[in-house]
Amino acid sequence: MIDRIYKVYGYWRIHGTVALRQLIFRKLAYLFQGPTDQLLDSSPVNQDAKNATQIAHARFQAITPLNTYFLPELQARRVNLVTDSISGGSLFGGVGTALIFAALLANRLHMQLRIITRTERAKPQNVDQLLSLYGIKLEHEVQFKFAAFYDQKYELDIVKDELFITTSWWTTAATLPSVPSGNIIYLLQEDERMFYPFGDDRLRCETILCNQDIRFLINTRLLFDHLAHDGFDNIVAQGMWFEPAFPAQVYYPRAMGRDVKRKFFFYARPNNLRNLFYLGIEVIEQAITQQVLDLELWDIFLVGKDIPAVTFNGGYAPIKCENFSWAEYAQLLGTIDIGLSLMYTPHPSYPPLDLAASGAVVVTNRYANKQDLSAYSANLICADLDRDALVDAIRKAVGIAADTHVREQNYNNNGLLTDWQQAFASIIEKISEVA
Repeated sequence: MIDRIYKVYGYWRIHGTVALRQLIFRKLAYLFQGPTDQLLDSSPVNQDAKNATQIAHARFQAITPLNTYFLPELQARRVNLVTDSISGGSLFGGVGTALIFAALLANRLHMQLRIITRTERAKPQNVDQLLSLYGIKLEHEVQFKFAAFYDQKYELDIVKDELFITTSWWTTAATLPSVPSGNIIYLLQEDERMFYPFGDDRLRCETILCNQDIRFLINTRLLFDHLAHDGFDNIVAQGMWFEPAFPAQVYYPRAMGRDVKRKFFFYARPNNLRNLFYLGIEVIEQAITQQVLDLELWDIFLVGKDIPAVTFNGGYAPIKCENFSWAEYAQLLGTIDIGLSLMYTPHPSYPPLDLAASGAVVVTNRYANKQDLSAYSANLICADLDRDALVDAIRKAVGIAADTHVREQNYNNNGLLTDWQQAFASIIEKISEVA
C-alpha cells in the first residue's frame, strides 16, 4: 500500500495534477465500462486495425518511459547507468566507456552504482571483469535492475536528485518522462543522427539532441566541435567533452618486429552501415591485386560481427574473429601490424585508437572536421573515402610497418591518454560541485 502511495506521489511530482487526474479518470472509465460501451469500442470493419498511438509505440518501443516511483528523500542517492545491455559482446568501446565513467563518478560522490538494462538482464561478472581489467574498484556493491522496454511489469524506485547517465538518444528519451531532466547526463559518443536515413528515427534523435535541460558529455573534442558547428548551441552551453584513455596494461604491442607472417586487421561490421564494410573489402581486394598486401607475407583478419563468408583474390579465406571478450580483443590488437577501420562519421571511433594504442599502423578515413588524427598518433593515417586513396594509404602503412624504428618511435610519441582517472578528472569534479 505504501509503495502505491509513493508511486502516485511520484507520478504527480513528475507529470502534475492535470495528468494525474486524467490518469485516474481513464482507470475509472475502464473499470466501469459496460458491455454496450465495449461493443461500441470494437471496429466492425477491421478487427486488426490499430490506432495511431499504438502504431507509433510499436515502432518506437525502445523509448517506452522508465516505470518509476519515488522513495522518501532520506534514502541514499545513487548513480544510475541506463543502457541496452552489458553482455560480453556489448562492452566494447562506448558501453565500456559509460561503465568506467559511471563507476568513477559513483566513487567520487561516494554513491552506489546501479546499472539499468533495457534489452536483457545484466551479467554481473561482465562488470567485474571490465572494471578489474582497468584496475577500478567500486566503494559500494553495484546494483542491477532489468527495466525491459517490452515488459512494464517491473518497478524502478528512485530518490530525488539521483543522477542518471544515459547512453543513447533512445535511453535518454525513455528516461526524460520519468526523471527530472536536470538529473540526466547524456553520454554522447557519436552523432547518432547518422545512424539513420532522413526520417522519423533521425528526427526523434535530433529532438533529443536539441534538449535544453539535460547535460551532455561528449566523447572527443572532434565530435564536440562537429556538433557545435552544426548549431547545437545547447550542447555548447550544457556540454563537456573528454578524450578516451587506453591504459598501458591493456593496450600494448605483443609481437612487434617478429619474423613470421604479418597481420592485417579489418574492422568488419556489415550491419553497422557507417563502418563501410563493402568499401573495405573492395579496398582489401584491390590492395591484394596490386601486391600492396602480398598474401605470402600477410594474414588478413576480419574482426567484428555478422561477418559473411568472403574470399579474396580468387580464393584466399581471411581469418574471422567474432564474439571476443575484451581481454581477447586487446590481446589480438597487440599482435596486429596494420589496421583498416572505416567510420563514415566525424568521430574517430574506437578501433583506430585501440590499434594505435597497441602499436599498429592504422588506415582510416576523413570525414567533415575529421581530417588528421596524427595528434593521437603518427601511426594513424587518414585518407579520403575513395578506394584508390585508401589503397595508397595502405601502401604507406606497409612502409611504416616495415620500418621498425619509425613505427616504434611513432608509438612511443603517441598522444593518447593512458589513464581514465585523468580523462574524466575535471568533468567529475565539475559534476561533484553541483551534485
